[in-house]
Parts: sequence; structure tokens; C-alpha cells
Amino acid sequence: MWEPNRRYPDPSVQVLDASFNQYRLPLASVEQLYDGCRWSEGPVWFGDGRYLLWSDIPNDRILKWEEETGAVSVFRKTSWNANGNTRDRQGRLITCEHRGRRVTRTEYDGTITVLQDGFEGKRLNSPNDVVVKSDGSIWFTDPAFGISGYYEGEKADSELRPAVWRLDPQTGQARMMADDIDGPNGLAFSPDESKLYVVASRATPTRKLVVLDVLDDGQRLANNRVFIDAGPGTPDGFRVDIDGNLWCGWGMGDPSLDGVRVFNPAGEPIGHIELPERCANLCFGGKFRNRLFMAASHGLYSLYVNTQGAIGG
Repeated sequence: MWEPNRRYPDPSVQVLDASFNQYRLPLASVEQLYDGCRWSEGPVWFGDGRYLLWSDIPNDRILKWEEETGAVSVFRKTSWNANGNTRDRQGRLITCEHRGRRVTRTEYDGTITVLQDGFEGKRLNSPNDVVVKSDGSIWFTDPAFGISGYYEGEKADSELRPAVWRLDPQTGQARMMADDIDGPNGLAFSPDESKLYVVASRATPTRKLVVLDVLDDGQRLANNRVFIDAGPGTPDGFRVDIDGNLWCGWGMGDPSLDGVRVFNPAGEPIGHIELPERCANLCFGGKFRNRLFMAASHGLYSLYVNTQGAIGG
């Protein structure tokens, strides 16, 4: 059961390296915004409406939290077991759907446009997480997690290798960018978009977070290498701030690891936000993009921090 901390500074916000002190607000604490999901994922902030959307995958719905009132309602059901969400550079919702095995865009009038559901006659697996680059291209991961059973989608055979994809919404052209990442999961660009970070959630013996160089004006990825070895941790979704720090959903196994682990641009752990359950994914939001929203297992949490999210996540 959630018990909010009453003291400042919040002991849940832990400094692992002195460099994290500049990002920690001594008069801000972790807040629980909602409880009642089966598996909370894919948060995305809509500043123009002052609300947050996030996925509850097994319950087949996208939920909406309103900043002004704190009210939570169902934004969409069925969501086709939606997982990751983001916005494109025109502010439209981009969603990865497990059961739909597709990436969709929600238009301004609420209609849904299918952006990609296959390649060369073969179906996608179960699109997982998604980001949008400054040129408008949509990048997403496509592991087979959502077709491995009936809890987060529907069981089916894989027709394409798990991969990272780039989609040009103007031309409709899809390109497989990397198929050498074991279980590609969360992904995000560095602030200057020269690097793409991807969670390899099926790497052995431990999960990894790999980094690839973005070359040829975003047309090619190269030099896949380990950026972070998670050890006993379990990275999933993550986002990058304007200083290039990675704020990673973390947890599973040891309860002391549950929450968000923060790494600097060199891949060194500098901070940890302790939550009572594993955090799957997160995003920055609020008026100044300085409020961290954390989708964690059954709940949704937030924390104001002294940085801002990089644009595009």
C-alpha cells in the first residue's frame, strides 16, 4: 500500500553520485496519482490539454489523468492492448498496439490512422515503444512480447525478426534499422539525436541498454554496443533529459531496485527514485517538462525534478 512521505527532502529520491544533487528538488516528493492498473505503461503528456495518457495493457485500455482535477477516466477501450505512446511533431497521439500488431496515429478528430502493420506482406510482431525524431520520422521497437501469450495481446507466430523500425509518415516508407538487438524494448534519442539508446531486454545473462550511432541524417544506425549492463536491474522504458541523462524505468527481483534509475551521459548511475513497485516506463511533462510521470506496475506516480525532458520522447 502506498504511504506518501511527509518529510522534505523525500528519502525516496536517492543520490548515488553528488552530480545528481543538481537535479533533485529538496522540496518535491513522489506522489501517487492513480492505483488500479494491471500493468501500467506508455505515459505521454499533452500540455495543450493539461492531461496525461497512459496504457493499462492487460485491461485493454488507455487511461487519462487530468492535471487540474486529478480525475482519471478511460480515454480509449478497446486500445488493442496498447503499449507505448508518444506525440508526433504536430501533436497527434502515436500508439504501439500489441493486439493490433500495428502503429497508429490518432487524428485531431479522434479517428485512427494505421501507419504500419507489416512489411513486405508479413505482419509486425507487437510494437512496443515509440519516439519521434525532429524530422518527423517515427521510430519504434517491435519485439514479440505481445504475441507470446494472451495476457497482453493474442498468441501468434512471429513473422518478422524483432527489430527497430523507422517510419516516414509522409511517404509511408518503413525501414528496418536494426535487427541485432536482443528483445528491443524502450528507446530514446540523445538530445542532439546523434545516438539512439535501446533496451535489449532479452540480452543474457543480464539485460543491457545499448547505444547506436545515428548516421546519414537519420537514415542509418551503426556501431551497436553496450552502454549499460543492468546487472540485477530490469530496464524497460526510459526518457532522456536536456543534459543527456537517462531516466530509466527499473526494478523486479530485489524490491530495493524498484523505481527509476538515473544514468549520466557516460552511463554511470547517479540517482534513484524509489517506488513501491517496478516502474515500466515514464515521460516528462507539466508546463515546463520538469515533472516526471512514472507508469509503475499497478499505479501512476509523479515527481518534480530540476531538469527538463528532451523534446521528442
